[in-house]
Amino acid sequence: MKIQKNLHLLISTLIVVPAALIYGLFPEQSLPIMFDFHVETTDLKNVFRAILGLYLAFSLLWIMGILNSSLWKVATLSNFVFMTGLVFGRIFSMLVDGLPSPAFTFGVLGELILAIFAFLQYQKFKDFP
Repeated sequence: MKIQKNLHLLISTLIVVPAALIYGLFPEQSLPIMFDFHVETTDLKNVFRAILGLYLAFSLLWIMGILNSSLWKVATLSNFVFMTGLVFGRIFSMLVDGLPSPAFTFGVLGELILAIFAFLQYQKFKDFP
């Protein structure tokens, strides 16, 4: 039951931590390869390292929710808000900027699925210890 209850948090963590490291650890090397643009200014590196910190902080909260049942609701709600925020941002970009590459189009589908999954998990397990 515990694995089933925490599956959304585990999947999200396994996806978001590598994304954080790709975005923020060495953005000047990894991002041109993955996304075909160059990170050359200190300000742009700073933005991507801030994303690294934000993604790792949320992942830490999700791990804490897996390990400590008293934090599960907060972790699950934050997971829902995080994924939903990404979905709305990407949809806004699609409306304003046009369709992104297939990788980002796939990303919005994955984030939408994880947002819905977190919502359903919360509804299903909110009264469980």
